[in-house]
Amino acid sequence: MSTEHASGSAGPEEERSSDGQGAVGPAPDAASAGAAPVVESAPTVALTKLSDAEAAEPSAPAAAGESDAPAPTYLDAPPPTAPAAPAAQSYLDAPPPVVQAPPPAAGNPYAAPAASAEQTTVLGAEGQQHHPFGAGQPLGGWGAPPAGPGEPGVPGYPGEFGAQGSPQPRKRGGLVALIAAVALVAGLAGGAIGATVGGNSGSFTNSGASHTSTTIQAGDKTIDRAPNSIAGIAAKALPSVVTIKAQGSQESGTGTGFVYDTEGHILTNNHVVAPAANGGKLTVKFSDGSAYTASVVGRAQGYDVAVIRLDNPPKDKLVPLPLGDSDKVAVGDATIAIGAPYGLEGTVTTGIVSAKDRPVASGDETGAQSSYMNALQTDASINPGNSGGPLLNSAGAVIGINSAIQSNTGGSGGRAGSIGLGFAIPINQASRVAQDLIKTGTPVYAIIGVLRNDDYKGDGAQIQTGPVQGTPAVTPGGPADQAGLKAGDVITKLGDHPIDSSPTLVSEIWTYKPGDKVSVEYIRDGKTAKTTITLGERKGDTP
Repeated sequence: MSTEHASGSAGPEEERSSDGQGAVGPAPDAASAGAAPVVESAPTVALTKLSDAEAAEPSAPAAAGESDAPAPTYLDAPPPTAPAAPAAQSYLDAPPPVVQAPPPAAGNPYAAPAASAEQTTVLGAEGQQHHPFGAGQPLGGWGAPPAGPGEPGVPGYPGEFGAQGSPQPRKRGGLVALIAAVALVAGLAGGAIGATVGGNSGSFTNSGASHTSTTIQAGDKTIDRAPNSIAGIAAKALPSVVTIKAQGSQESGTGTGFVYDTEGHILTNNHVVAPAANGGKLTVKFSDGSAYTASVVGRAQGYDVAVIRLDNPPKDKLVPLPLGDSDKVAVGDATIAIGAPYGLEGTVTTGIVSAKDRPVASGDETGAQSSYMNALQTDASINPGNSGGPLLNSAGAVIGINSAIQSNTGGSGGRAGSIGLGFAIPINQASRVAQDLIKTGTPVYAIIGVLRNDDYKGDGAQIQTGPVQGTPAVTPGGPADQAGLKAGDVITKLGDHPIDSSPTLVSEIWTYKPGDKVSVEYIRDGKTAKTTITLGERKGDTP
């Protein structure tokens, strides 16, 4: 999904610098190419945003006369995009093997047919050989993948086939004949027993004809579901979860949101509504099928949070979802995700909180940074279209906004899918941002006032070693300067959280409010030192 620029004043931290360097603060929006954007929690981890994009918006050409010199990035610019891993091959759609039975032997009509080793090979739908236990290899990657059309080699367990896939002469025909003969004898014996039990007259009676059904029908008693059960929580929450359709001039997409208050405000992701931000159309659909137009109240690109409002709010449908306390979430807590994955509205999935404070940097396929979050990780199944939907706890309270997943889908034609690694913006942060957007329409970011060094390969986030295009590495008089930080310092801890990279530092800074006092641990000239910093403020996304 593409994202648009938000209004707001620019401070010293927003000055442009050379490629691979930047300042702490929100980054510029980047136009998406329509495919599911890629996000990263670190330079080596590729993730995917969850809006279900339908059309691509072409990249804007460079303006005439624009400088070819590399532009600076900011402290919240994305880490280098790692190449996506190739999609794991699935054999679940392979056809079942067809057993070619050998002809019966001449002579005794009840004898099992003779078979050669070649006749016992199980064949697939296209005449290719497959392992006797089924097509393909066992899930988990045992053995080699099946050979393609015209290729030598057949999958199987060790010793099943030769190096080139040709069957080894194991003379299994005798075994097949023995099994068939035993089965036939057992069948005849069973028939005889059935005839004997059928009556005392000595005549054959079909024992199956006298049997009656042994199935048991459940009673008509209504099943009561407790309000705190998954079904009870889903039934109560679904009417307050909406599907959002955003249509722009060149792109569109589908996402999710939920009723935030009784005034008609809907909370969702910025990348869900971005296509309609500049003159587009927003449609909000409730679980009962009723649909309403809506308008953007405010967007925070850096946080990936947006608030929209129904143009004609239906008072009877505005039942806000209760908000939980994401700071009190524990790993292992139950989670319930609701959304419209791939347009399937009202989908409910469950899981647990897999991890907390997971730094995630999200962006589009161009590699331009879009947002950072100190996310809640969950294994609840979420997919494109779940973006902006609520992540609930076992009490039915919202603890996060589903925003991104990690996917192993690769290639230009691949689509992201759930592999049990989903990420949600903690609701405490999202609600604070939403309040700012409702009041002023402009997001507010905490800053420390430094340029980062993206080329730094060690642990921690390093401040630039010198000015970049005339911009000082540490803003004079800014929060970092007042705290005694200098160019070249490596920040290794902010508050109680270790800092292992620049994205982690930004994700952590943005969990605080401007004016908060935070302890900082850093390394200078090989020595560790500590200080306390009072966070500064920036209003609006970077233009």
